[in-house]
Amino acid sequence: MSTTTGRTQPPPTEPTTDAPVQHRTKERPIGEARPNPFAYLILGVGLIVVMSPFAWMALSSVKSAGEIRQVPPTWWPEAPTLDNFTALFERLDFPQFFANSTIVATAVTLGNLVFCSMLGYVLAKSEFAGKKLLFRLVLGTLMIPGMVTLVPLFVMVANMGLVNTYMGLILPFLAAPFGVFLMRQFFLGIPDELIDAARVDGASELRIFLQIVMPLAKPALATLAILTFLGSWNNFLWPLVVATTEDKYTLPVALALYSTGQNQTDYGLLLAGAVVVVVPVLVVFLILQRYFVQGVAMTGIK
Repeated sequence: MSTTTGRTQPPPTEPTTDAPVQHRTKERPIGEARPNPFAYLILGVGLIVVMSPFAWMALSSVKSAGEIRQVPPTWWPEAPTLDNFTALFERLDFPQFFANSTIVATAVTLGNLVFCSMLGYVLAKSEFAGKKLLFRLVLGTLMIPGMVTLVPLFVMVANMGLVNTYMGLILPFLAAPFGVFLMRQFFLGIPDELIDAARVDGASELRIFLQIVMPLAKPALATLAILTFLGSWNNFLWPLVVATTEDKYTLPVALALYSTGQNQTDYGLLLAGAVVVVVPVLVVFLILQRYFVQGVAMTGIK
């Protein structure tokens, strides 16, 4: 039998609220860098340095000829005018020159996307005799200045009868060594297991390339498209040599020839034309900028 002592046990004590409460501060996630004001300052200065020539070009395109030559030069136009753009469209066969540049740049860009992707895929995912030698030859061509190959290239085009034709402007640049290198580096990042699985399922190499590899290569293709279009659109020396009549002139060649007179250069016409030439490049970049940044980042890790 249990005996009771008559003592009552004290009720359980409740936690007091007088104890100091420690407030936890929000911790920064691991790996997140702290904002660096000095880095933002450097980037801001760099942005100003890079954008200043473009801003001055755009503002000077609406200045008069006298104000453009004024010393010291002015930043903001005193009396904005569109006479330079009017002269650009009146003195030049602008639709024809713009169409020539568009045809050449678009064809060169599409050719590089196709041929550089094919060769880059073979160099990255196929095994054959002489593969390393071929890749070294591609890298070696990157070190050869364009001026060295200009005369031999023109002789080849002339012997083929392609002088003053669209094919003569396009054909020599349908596959660039830099594009082959860029696409190969990107394709190296695609897992071999993915391609091997497709081969086991009976897919042909062409189907693997078109339906599996190419959809994954959108960032690299966008990067290659922007760089190729920019280089072809601004190309001046080769169209100047190959195009012998006005109906085959591209915009850079036409601007250089028509803005330079016997005694002086029409800088207003030249600046207005430069603004018009820059617009298509900006449009292409704005459309593909997301893929461009991703492509540069993913290609550089290999």
